[in-house]
Amino acid sequence: MRKQSGFTLIEIAIVLVIIGLLLGGILKGQELINSAKVKNFAQDFRTVPIYIYGYQDKFKVLPGDDATADTHLTGATLALPAGSRGNGIVDGRWDTVTTTDESILFWQHVRLAGLAPGETAVNLTTYLPQNADGGRIGVQSIAATNASPIAGMTGSYVVCSRGIVGKFVLQLDTTLDDGNTTTGSMRAMADAAPPAAAGAAAVNNATINGNPGTPYTVCMAF
Repeated sequence: MRKQSGFTLIEIAIVLVIIGLLLGGILKGQELINSAKVKNFAQDFRTVPIYIYGYQDKFKVLPGDDATADTHLTGATLALPAGSRGNGIVDGRWDTVTTTDESILFWQHVRLAGLAPGETAVNLTTYLPQNADGGRIGVQSIAATNASPIAGMTGSYVVCSRGIVGKFVLQLDTTLDDGNTTTGSMRAMADAAPPAAAGAAAVNNATINGNPGTPYTVCMAF
């Protein structure tokens, strides 16, 4: 009679350990990828104030709102209407589609000033900045004539980033603010086609927790 061969308990245990290590490595790798994304999102929000204050320090005016940008920045475009220039407000919605709005020209001015990387020709498809997931990033002033994207937000300026999925939204708010997406300087709202209307309702943590894969727009005032 031929002796049947098979795996011993030790061999099976070794295989199971290897599988466990592989699965652990995959999960850890995914965790590192997610953490890197959140850090990239956070960096987007941190750098916009640097652009604003750097430009103000250099030219004593706001990027996008600069009425004489074409005199000290070669190739700069002046915003329209002309009457809005130099009023101390970055006019226009953060996600405007009008290329002569100050909120769009903001990016051209800070790039030409050497404060930020990126294209300076507003007609290029690569002109508008994007976050790590390809969602649009934008900035605007908060003023009586230029209301906040999310109701109740206060401050001088607001930067928004679209298309951030729920699981990252909560991590981001915890990293940069109070961990509550309806209070504080950072809040979340439902994604909307540009240009989104002002004064949208903030989406609460419970809703976002229940929809971790749904994309949201996150805004931070400062």
